[in-house]
Amino acid sequence: MSFFLTMIEATDANRREMEAIPKIHSMIHRGLTLPEYQGFLHDLYHVVWHFCPAMAAAASRLGDDFRQVRYELYGDIAEEQGHEDWVLEDVAAMGGNVEGVKTRPPSAPVQAMTAFNYASSERDHPCAILGMLYTLEVMSSVYGGSVSDSIARALGRDVDGGGFKFLSSHASMDLDHMAKLNRLVKTIEDPRAQAAIINSVRVNFYLFGQIFKEDGFVTHIAG
Repeated sequence: MSFFLTMIEATDANRREMEAIPKIHSMIHRGLTLPEYQGFLHDLYHVVWHFCPAMAAAASRLGDDFRQVRYELYGDIAEEQGHEDWVLEDVAAMGGNVEGVKTRPPSAPVQAMTAFNYASSERDHPCAILGMLYTLEVMSSVYGGSVSDSIARALGRDVDGGGFKFLSSHASMDLDHMAKLNRLVKTIEDPRAQAAIINSVRVNFYLFGQIFKEDGFVTHIAG
């Protein structure tokens, strides 16, 4: 069995636990209210903003024994740079406060997830960043399209009419990214790197799920 399949099997329960969170289940099937979607975009901006810097930090720590991972991260950074601006476009299209989103910190779970992804690549193993990639690309490729459709339907909007650029675009883009990640992860044989990746997937699924609880993006609504 390839390590990619091992990783999926080892973390599938964590993914299913995340899916079972009521707010996530509701978002997938019934969408969000406008204030909730604005709050979600606030958190999403900060997740996406740190995507490239976290990969760059991990890449800088990878030696030549993991040079292929380093080069793949360079490619991912080139493809993903500037995508936080897509989130801001969606914020503006939804009548949100763009400057507020940029300057106000995200919810506590997002701060914890961001800190973990920097720390795990520094303290555990740089390949741990692949766990972050896998988790976020699963969320985008598997749920992005249906989530944008559900939210648009709930708000009485057209997906192509503005406000869903990030979610809709990544639903298709990350299918290709997932295929590349599959090929890359299969090349990793180092036990310490493998353990770090699996742990990272588990923690990222858990912390992403916390964004949908009482301390997550809903905290932006009152503010």
